Amino acid sequence: MAAGSTYTPIATNTLSTATLSVTFSSIVGTYTDLVLVVTVGNSANANRDLVLNVNGDTTSLYSGTTLGADSSASTSSRDSNFTYFRTWGSSNNTPSTSTIINFMNYSNTTTNKTMLSRANSVAWVMGAAVHLWRSTAAITSITIKNESATNFVAGSTFTLYGIQAA
Repeated sequence: MAAGSTYTPIATNTLSTATLSVTFSSIVGTYTDLVLVVTVGNSANANRDLVLNVNGDTTSLYSGTTLGADSSASTSSRDSNFTYFRTWGSSNNTPSTSTIINFMNYSNTTTNKTMLSRANSVAWVMGAAVHLWRSTAAITSITIKNESATNFVAGSTFTLYGIQAA
C-alpha cells in the first residue's frame, strides 16, 4: 500500500524559535498505530538523546533497549523503571538528525504499549531502540524533550501521523 493512502498527518510543528519541549495532545483513538517523525538540532551543539513521555506520565513505567553505531564503535544500553523513554536524538545545532518512532496499538486499552524507534545522523550515530510503557491506557498525548533540558533549535520539525488498519 502506498504511504499516501496509509499515513494520515495528524499534526506538524516546525519551530520558529528555540523551544524546550513539544507536545502533541488530544490524540484521537481512531487509528491502529502512530508514527512520529522528528528532525531536530539542539542548543547545546552536542549529542543529546530525545526523551518522551506519554499522557504526562512521569512514573517509572518505562523501559527500553537501545543499539547504536558510528564510524568507530557500537553501543547498547538497557533502561528499566525509567520516568520516560529515551531514544537517539540530535547531534548539533542544526536540524540534522531524523528520528522515526512507531507507537503500536496506541489506542488499545488491554495491552501495554510498545514503541520502536530508529535514528540517522550524518554527524553522529545510527541507532535503533525498542521501548515499553507498562500501561494499558490509550495514548492521548506525547511530549518530546532533549536530554539535559536543552532547547530544540528553530527549524526543528515534528510530525505525527496516524496509521489506518490494513
